Amino acid sequence: MAKAGRAAATWRAYREVSKPGSPGLFTRLKAMPRMLRGAVKGNYPHLGKGQLAMFAAGLAYIISPVDAIPDFLLGIGIVDDFGVFIWLMSSLLGASGRYVEWEREDLELLHQKPRS
Repeated sequence: MAKAGRAAATWRAYREVSKPGSPGLFTRLKAMPRMLRGAVKGNYPHLGKGQLAMFAAGLAYIISPVDAIPDFLLGIGIVDDFGVFIWLMSSLLGASGRYVEWEREDLELLHQKPRS
């Protein structure tokens, strides 16, 4: 069941990235640092502190030597890290796509304002 969930999350991320008019993978990856920096500074209101904490927890779990399922159990031990990695990347890609669209809307509004 967990494999199906990871596969579904991967498929949703792929579909979102490959949608016509949607920001591409490279654009989303480049936007991640700006998005995270903006969210931490409070400049980007659509990514809350709770989401940032979940992203940090996911990253800490991946790089931490302590796992729910030890890595020495070959096959099984790495699957949990991979599942967290898939969740983290699909969440970050989705959030960064929304961030890029938010940036574009902001730029459009800036250009539409009449100059004094």
